[in-house]
Amino acid sequence: MPITPANGRTTDTARPSAPGAEAGSTEPIMLELVDEDGVTIGTAEKLSAHLAPGRLHRAFSVFLFDDDGRLLLQRRALGKYHSPGVWSNTCCGHPYPGEPPFVAATRRTAEELGVAPALLREAGTVRYNHPDPASGLVEQEYNHLFAGLVRGKPEPDPEEIGEIAFVSPAELAGLLEGNPFSAWFLTVLDAARPAIREITGSAAGW
Repeated sequence: MPITPANGRTTDTARPSAPGAEAGSTEPIMLELVDEDGVTIGTAEKLSAHLAPGRLHRAFSVFLFDDDGRLLLQRRALGKYHSPGVWSNTCCGHPYPGEPPFVAATRRTAEELGVAPALLREAGTVRYNHPDPASGLVEQEYNHLFAGLVRGKPEPDPEEIGEIAFVSPAELAGLLEGNPFSAWFLTVLDAARPAIREITGSAAGW
């Protein structure tokens, strides 16, 4: 299971971005607040939406696989204010207010990993409430899931990503045993599995 540092280096000494801002920015960004049916009801600044008990907001999660059916994971950069240094799915984030989730998912995948999916399809939605014990922040999210294929070589932004790895289901199980993962990872993975199996085929083991 090769693990590749972002741009040849880790981000152990990276300077944190301003809370609630994208990496390298000092401007807070706004999230779309939703009701339990995913209908937009307003907006909130990113950090305030994650303060306990959290405010339900729209999010997305992406799962990309290579042609061998291995999942592309990322370890979140240590400079991130929320869940730094933990492993998670290929890409996740929040659409800007009014931005379609599919557009946000492709935009952030390109921004974080420097690569465009060869295929990307909707994989359902999931609603969850996950506190992050390390930071005290809360993920109250209505999450739009996407799964697809990647064939280009990822070039991760080190301000966003510390390392990447392509893993089989067995390799993921080993990584889960000895490494911290994002609080939402297993929830979104399980919810996306039907679409993942359609894309990767039964032999991949997902």
